[in-house]
Amino acid sequence: MTKTMALVMVLAAGLLGGCQNMSPGEKGAVTGAALGTGIGLVSGGSFGTVVGAGLIGGAAGYIAGNVIGNK
Repeated sequence: MTKTMALVMVLAAGLLGGCQNMSPGEKGAVTGAALGTGIGLVSGGSFGTVVGAGLIGGAAGYIAGNVIGNK
């Protein structure tokens, strides 16, 4: 489990480091998907649960990013 969490953190840092040309909505989607997937993995969910958490996190992050970007 520690290796998985370390891998998730490294991948999230790599994805977030390459976001200079992204819109706020796209940045929010990447962040939300990474957080949703990470939480799904840590909670010990099945593959479907982890994918679902990533999709829901990505959608919520996109919406939040657009709201913040439009202010």
